[in-house]
Amino acid sequence: MQDFMPLSDADWPSQIADMRGGFAGRLNVYRVMAHHPALLRAWADFRDHVVVKTSLGAERSEVVILRTGVRLQAEYEWAHHVVRGRASGLSDARILSLRGDAARLSGADAVLVRAVDALIDAACLPADLQAELVDLVGVDGLFDVIATVGLYRILGCLVKSFDTPIDADIAAALAAQPIG
Repeated sequence: MQDFMPLSDADWPSQIADMRGGFAGRLNVYRVMAHHPALLRAWADFRDHVVVKTSLGAERSEVVILRTGVRLQAEYEWAHHVVRGRASGLSDARILSLRGDAARLSGADAVLVRAVDALIDAACLPADLQAELVDLVGVDGLFDVIATVGLYRILGCLVKSFDTPIDADIAAALAAQPIG
């Protein structure tokens, strides 16, 4: 079996040398994706929209990503987005609530969590949930929820398939401030 661990700077593919100093060189997940340089290059614009330019805003985006990580049992994504979620203003109690039953949540988090669950379970948002999302985040937000779950589903498959290690800075942050 081939090893698909994160590529070191010395092993970084020359055809994407320009990407090493940006997002692609900062995280192990993208250093793994660098085994397929054309995919990583194509990934950049989609990732930029979902991660940076989303209409959801930082907090709601993190709610969607954290729930997706929980549902996929992707510890890499959970760990990274606990740290990012805290940075975006989510409390530890709110973050931990995303691991639980959607029926126990209320407000925006309940709608977002039910949307993630529907997309993970059935790859479909029923009409009533679409309407709730449009009321909550608008049409762009509806599409951004779907895109966010899709992007993180791919990343979840990647990190779990290749046993991608949690980045050292994230592990250190969680060691210094564990969550629940």
